[in-house]
Amino acid sequence: MTVTDVKNQYEPLLSRLNDQEGEALCARMRQELVENVSKTGGHLASNLGAVELTVAIHRVFDTSVDRLVFDVGHQCYPHKMLTGRREKMSTLRQYGGIAGFPKPSESVHDAFIAGHASNSVAVALGMARARTMLEEDYKVIALIGDGALTGGLSYEGLSNAGECGQQILVILNDNGMSITPNVGGIADHLAKQRLKPQYLTFKKHYRRIMNANALGRAVYRVTHRIKQALKQTLLPCSMFEDMGFHYLGPVDGHNLPLLTKILRYAKELDEPVLLHVKTVKGKGFTPAEENPDSFHGVAPFDPATGKAKREAGENFSAVFGRTLTRLAGQDRRVCAVTAAMTGGTGLERFAQTFPDRFFDVGIAEGAAVSMAAGMAKQGALPVFAVYSTFLQRSYDMLLHDVAIDNLHVVLGVDRAGLVGDDGETHHGLFDVAYLDTVPNMTVLAPASFAELEVMLNRALFHLSGPVAVRYPRGGEGAYLGSGGEEPAVILRRGSDITLVSYGTEINDVLEAARLLEAQGVQAEVVKINQLTPLDSELVERSVRKTGVLLAAEEQCAQGCIGQRLAARLELSGIPGKTVLVNCGKGFVPHGAASLLKRDLSLDGMGICKKALEVLGRGQTEA
Repeated sequence: MTVTDVKNQYEPLLSRLNDQEGEALCARMRQELVENVSKTGGHLASNLGAVELTVAIHRVFDTSVDRLVFDVGHQCYPHKMLTGRREKMSTLRQYGGIAGFPKPSESVHDAFIAGHASNSVAVALGMARARTMLEEDYKVIALIGDGALTGGLSYEGLSNAGECGQQILVILNDNGMSITPNVGGIADHLAKQRLKPQYLTFKKHYRRIMNANALGRAVYRVTHRIKQALKQTLLPCSMFEDMGFHYLGPVDGHNLPLLTKILRYAKELDEPVLLHVKTVKGKGFTPAEENPDSFHGVAPFDPATGKAKREAGENFSAVFGRTLTRLAGQDRRVCAVTAAMTGGTGLERFAQTFPDRFFDVGIAEGAAVSMAAGMAKQGALPVFAVYSTFLQRSYDMLLHDVAIDNLHVVLGVDRAGLVGDDGETHHGLFDVAYLDTVPNMTVLAPASFAELEVMLNRALFHLSGPVAVRYPRGGEGAYLGSGGEEPAVILRRGSDITLVSYGTEINDVLEAARLLEAQGVQAEVVKINQLTPLDSELVERSVRKTGVLLAAEEQCAQGCIGQRLAARLELSGIPGKTVLVNCGKGFVPHGAASLLKRDLSLDGMGICKKALEVLGRGQTEA
């Protein structure tokens, strides 16, 4: 079924609202956003800033047919509320509930999944080209903002879309995170004049009349050139117009009537259009307006005060940032790089302490790795702190810019493993596999805060070439070891089965060993500290004794540690049974990590059951 086939299945009721009713709807939506996100957690400030813009879009376009592509996807909450999911907002990002990002399998109104950034214009252009090829009739809109324009991919899309010559509307939601504001009184005055409804109506009729015959078209070309010359003299040069877009803006993104009029005008233009909308991140909720960064992604909070309901405990990101700051104090070569994630990666203290050695490149992970390579080449010790899921965007640079010349770039791979509520696009389930393919790479996996400190020190001052230190979201578990120098260690002796894991998953494996002991099974627990290059000697010795290997890991199946160990055992001629417990070959949905682990058999009970199955033993009450 094509998008045209479903055109009459959804009635765009918002188009019937008058301006006053629309503004009342915006106020009610803003209130409900605060109420719901205060309970579920999620991305708040960006969504509060996009309420009027989203309502205006839905007054003008029918997103069951017209394609609305979000970038970044976390500004989609108002869209979900307007497309049949308002009553489900209490389940946002919860296990079994609606996702915190656009999800086509969730609604026909979600045109494209959007968990990363800067790809919307390229995706929208692809949809526009498909529409032309298949001779269908619908509009295509890319809504880009919240820093997505700092990514190079967005400019590649803009460059191609501007010269495509066909209808595509790019809406730049500029909340101060993407580009700097225009300056100058004349520029501001003229921009407002150009967006007045009377001017736009006159311009629309003038173009239609002058296009009626050859003489009119010739006159229009002359007047258009004169207008362009005057505009370039009096207004700042628009990069977007140079790319081929019909530029409109900047527009007050909280003026619903004006936004609606401008969008209706833009909808009629059969050419690439860029609408520049100025919004306030956190609009309407004072704590979020005053601290938009703090309310970008939030845990549950008190909607009356904005204060967190539960104080966040120590976490791996904070320990990483604190340790890196301490190590930077010992060696002036150490510097930190982030891709628009200073707070998320725990680097606030580093940025304050060493501002001259802290570099935020924006949403441009590839550029971050290439820049780090250049720094390493000239003798610096760069550390790039990045979420596992976003490091995927830098794979080419890891190979060509870092690995070929064996440059000493250290990666702090945050959010490794299951991350919970953000779901498929954010789980760090692939880095173990793809980092292993990078020549000269060393990958370390601390299981406690103390081990993170040890391994980060080792990565910086005792290893060479590219090094990745990967650690999970959140805090540590019962295991509080402070080792990490050896490739692998035995944490518990046993003779019946070898249980292997790394990182904080070792806590679940130790719990499984305890449950197995209650079943009369003595499990030997091996913790891997260095994933790449993998030293399997300790595991091989253990499996020669037990005859059974069970490897548990929060990683995708393909290329996981368990597969590598199984291959080593086979090549070494070591007989035995092998069972791999991991996240499988597909994508893992959103939900609390504890519930996802339960479903994947990665919690203590699940691992215990898998062990009993491979041993051929029945299970009694633990």
